[in-house]
Amino acid sequence: MGAGHSHEPGESLPPAPADLRRIVTAVIVPLVVATVIGLIVLWPRGPSPQQASDTTQRLHGEIVSATPACPREVPAQPGGDCGTAQVRIGDKVVDAVVPTGPSAPVVGVGDDVVLIGSVDAEGGQRYAVVDHDRWGWLLALVALFVAAVIAFARWRGVASLVGLVVSFAVLLAFILPAIVRGEPPLWVAIVGSATIMFSVIYLTHGVSVGTSMALLGTLAALVLTGLLGLLTTNLLHLTGSGTDEAAILANVLAGVDLRGLLLAGIIIGTLGVLDDVAITQLAIVGELSLADPTLGARQLYRSAIKVGRSHVASVVNTIILAYAGASLPLMLLLVTAGTRTRDVLSTQVMAAEIVRGVVGTIGLIAAVPITTALAAWAIARSHRHAAHTHAQPVEPGAA
Repeated sequence: MGAGHSHEPGESLPPAPADLRRIVTAVIVPLVVATVIGLIVLWPRGPSPQQASDTTQRLHGEIVSATPACPREVPAQPGGDCGTAQVRIGDKVVDAVVPTGPSAPVVGVGDDVVLIGSVDAEGGQRYAVVDHDRWGWLLALVALFVAAVIAFARWRGVASLVGLVVSFAVLLAFILPAIVRGEPPLWVAIVGSATIMFSVIYLTHGVSVGTSMALLGTLAALVLTGLLGLLTTNLLHLTGSGTDEAAILANVLAGVDLRGLLLAGIIIGTLGVLDDVAITQLAIVGELSLADPTLGARQLYRSAIKVGRSHVASVVNTIILAYAGASLPLMLLLVTAGTRTRDVLSTQVMAAEIVRGVVGTIGLIAAVPITTALAAWAIARSHRHAAHTHAQPVEPGAA
């Protein structure tokens, strides 16, 4: 392992001394082994408790013709439907109803839609348009995103995209199926987050002592985030319930740990920001060390932490506003009901969102000094070793 990694914080950093590499290996390897054991123990096994309906099927088609839905002031026809449409599904065209209401889809000729097919009381097939089919436009948007990342970051961008694929693979193949099958959400989130960390950080930024320092800083901050989340949910008596999603989950997955699910969401939601902050602090320490190799660990830390404070100040606002934006419809609903601000913020749902933002931010703040200190120690030690090696006298007759 070298002291730095390619381009971040610099290609010219001296290699780490052998004793430092041994120390890092002795810390990282047991953590990797523990993560692998956790994956084996918690890996989802057996059939999913989710059961598909035998009477309905989800289909995709294209609107051939449509009659407008009735206005909101006109009552819907018996059965709750108002508009009708002809939809091409493969080689056949079927008649489908278009539900009415504020949230009902507004469809026109040529629109790609999603339909639900069901069997009515007389044994006939009945179709209903339930939503627009957005898959094609989503793929186009993702392609634009990929092109933008690769155009700007080039091979580093390709590595980050592969890391993103790994993150979603862990989420979809391990975290969600394990929770569905009744595994403890908190432990699943911890093991899944550790898997993402090891895979993404090393894949994106290279295997080195420097990236190991960033990884250890991220792991320490995640542990702190989990412990603080556990403490606050206990003190505030948060159960993870109170939302429509929680109510549906409680019915679909009997016995699901909603509080553990809340904690898992805090940990996973914090992971991406922690990665960004840790790698940024590592890069700052590396560049400062390249600019002045004589700087010691304490000097590197003091200089890098100033930039870290500015970074945290901007990211904190971003995190809190992101959580506030996600909760905006709920906040608006509570405010229009004439509820006092204190009562709004202390509800089960709003308190949970506040805990998400505050606990995640505290974890983010903790990652900065921890990662900066580890990186400054490792890089300064590598420079001292390199200076000592170059200062050794040359033996007579040595080449």
